[in-house]
Amino acid sequence: MQKKRVKICGLTEARHVAVAAEAGAAYVGFVFFARSPRNLMPAAARALAHEVPPGVAKVGLVVDASDTDLEAILAEVPLDMLQLHGQESPARVSAVKARFGLPVMKAVGVADTGDLAALDEYARVADQILVDAKPPKDAALPGGNGVAFDWRLIAGRRWAVPWMLAGGLAPDNVAEAIRLTGARQVDVSSGVETSPGMKDEGLIRAFIAAAQGETA
Repeated sequence: MQKKRVKICGLTEARHVAVAAEAGAAYVGFVFFARSPRNLMPAAARALAHEVPPGVAKVGLVVDASDTDLEAILAEVPLDMLQLHGQESPARVSAVKARFGLPVMKAVGVADTGDLAALDEYARVADQILVDAKPPKDAALPGGNGVAFDWRLIAGRRWAVPWMLAGGLAPDNVAEAIRLTGARQVDVSSGVETSPGMKDEGLIRAFIAAAQGETA
C-alpha cells in the first residue's frame, strides 16, 4: 500500500521542523499571514527552510497575497510550492503560477455539496488542491480553525491533479478520514498543537504514524 503523504503546516520552530521531517512528513508548511498565530516573517522562515532536509517540500501559505508580497517572501525563502488560502480566483492561480514559476496548491473550503463545483474549477488550473473545511462565519482565519466537514461529501471523488485533505484532522481521527475519503495526502496544523500556534512533538509524531497506518 502506498504510504500517505503528510503535510505539517504552521511550523514556527526548528525543533518541530526536525521532528516532522524525521517522523516522515512529505511537506512542511510556513504561514505568511499576519493575523495567524503561526505567522512568520520571511527572515524567520528562511532560517527554518534551511533546516528542512532534501526530499521534504517547503510550502508557503499566503492569503490573497499581492505580487509584491510574494516577491518579498520568495526573495528570502527557498520555497518549493505556494499554497493560496484566500479568495484567489482561478485566473489569479494561473497568474501566480506563470509569474513565479512554482507549483501552486489552492485551498478550497467545503461545507456542503454546493461547494464541490469549485474543486473541479480549481483543479483545472492548480497543481494541487487542498480540500479544506469552510471556516466558521465568525472565524478570524481562513484555515487552521480545527473544524472538519462531512468527509462523505468527497468519498470516491477524484480530480485531475493531486489533492490533499485538511480541516479538523488530528491523530485520533486522521485514519478514519483517510478511510472515508480515500485521501492519499493529509494536512494538519491546529490538530498537532496544544494551543494556537504551539506545536507538540508527540502530537506531530502521532499524527504522521496514524496517517501512515502505524502505531505511534
